[in-house]
Amino acid sequence: MLYLVQKPPPKGYGLPYTVHGFRSSFRDWAAETTAHPAEVVEMALAHTIPNKVEAAYRRGNLLAKRRQLMDEWADYVTADMARRPG
Repeated sequence: MLYLVQKPPPKGYGLPYTVHGFRSSFRDWAAETTAHPAEVVEMALAHTIPNKVEAAYRRGNLLAKRRQLMDEWADYVTADMARRPG
């Protein structure tokens, strides 16, 4: 995603484009349709922990839980629209 954000917009399209809408869609989907903890979702988005004390004690990367979340996201975005929930 970083590549897309840093890349100049295609010629003739004017304003730079962004992937923030894609990230927002992921966040909304995760909150509204899954039971994954917010910490897992935020870590999947590579957000930092604003609370310094909590950040100091959180040592794991929740990789297995993030993998499960991203597998579900992949299933959602590649599902046939007729079978998609919501």
